[in-house]
Amino acid sequence: MCLGIPGQVVEITDAEKRLGVVSVGGVRREVNLACVVDEDHPAEDCVGDWVLVHVGFAMSRIDPDEAARTLELLHELGEVQEQLAAMRESGRPG
Repeated sequence: MCLGIPGQVVEITDAEKRLGVVSVGGVRREVNLACVVDEDHPAEDCVGDWVLVHVGFAMSRIDPDEAARTLELLHELGEVQEQLAAMRESGRPG
């Protein structure tokens, strides 16, 4: 299963190589922007864009509302996983 994580492009580090920095939940990571740039939307115009990031690539641009909904869902899933882990550790049946 492939999972794209929403992140916001905060900086272009090398426009020629189509590299930029994306912030995902406050964690910054350099990613390849080649999949989200074209003649009408060059790398320099990507700052502020929300993108889905997977294995170091920005796979597609998404709107800010979709990004917020996806981040909220991922946060909720993380909380459920933490609760299940705590139940397993306590020896209580799930």
